[in-house]
Amino acid sequence: MSLTLIVGLGLALASAAAGNIGFLMRHRGAVAAPDVDVRHLWRSAVALFRSKWWAIGYAVAVVAYVLHVGALALAPLSLVQAVLSAGIVLLGVFAERLFGHELGRREWTGIALTALGLAFLAVTGGAKEGQETANYSVAAMIAFESGLVAIGVMLLLSCRSARNEERKGVLLGVAAGLLFTVTHVAIKAASGKIDTSVAELAATPYIPIALAAGIVAFFASARSLQIGPAVPVIAVTSVAGNASAIPAGIVVFGDPLGDDALIIVLRSLAFLLVTAAAATIPAPVRAARRSRSAADTTEPQPAAAPQRETALRLQ
Repeated sequence: MSLTLIVGLGLALASAAAGNIGFLMRHRGAVAAPDVDVRHLWRSAVALFRSKWWAIGYAVAVVAYVLHVGALALAPLSLVQAVLSAGIVLLGVFAERLFGHELGRREWTGIALTALGLAFLAVTGGAKEGQETANYSVAAMIAFESGLVAIGVMLLLSCRSARNEERKGVLLGVAAGLLFTVTHVAIKAASGKIDTSVAELAATPYIPIALAAGIVAFFASARSLQIGPAVPVIAVTSVAGNASAIPAGIVVFGDPLGDDALIIVLRSLAFLLVTAAAATIPAPVRAARRSRSAADTTEPQPAAAPQRETALRLQ
């Protein structure tokens, strides 16, 4: 493993740590902010950034993204995303130790299996590095990006159905994760153009695609944090983004799937393990319904809502 690849993976690990902390901070800020309203997106964005924890968390997220872009410039996309996904274990540690969230056996099992599968994908990844990793197929990129956008839009529209009321936070988180991958693929392609002029780079579709997908993902993620449980929503957002970026690296940028048939089979099985493990992280819908039903049957206390709001504002 070359020094360039080691540095790239180190940047990816640092990005994972900063990204998880930023996510947890943004969750605290999103809960304290007014609900995101699709009819007033600018007003919603301003309200989010007026929330102290959202603003701090977003600043941390910017640092994480800069580290992410640096990693993408040095290492294969699929390998970078695998390291980021393996860093999901940090999410559980930070959530319990720093932010007071309680994780059950189900969540820890899902997190551990996800990290194990993605770590295996990282260890068995190919040896491409540097600018060589930014070579891509235009046809594959159009097809892959279009597919991600289509699935993301379907998930966003499905949130309007009353049948998905209990799943809205998770569905929005998955949609945000897929749209974040759209931005990552565009940025990865743009990283191969660093030897061109700014005008030539601006003439490519990469920056507009990254901005458009990033804006939609921004609001989808913010709303998911407001209505869903913190750790499951953050976990599925990260896993959806990283798990979709691994095949993007293989299909779009030609990252090697493996050196021989055995490695290819094992990597494919590891990817299936990651997908299955990620599905175990969100709490069952039945449990959420029981909790809500119990809350509805409880006699309301007049001072409860103001106290909750005050507590959130003071955090």
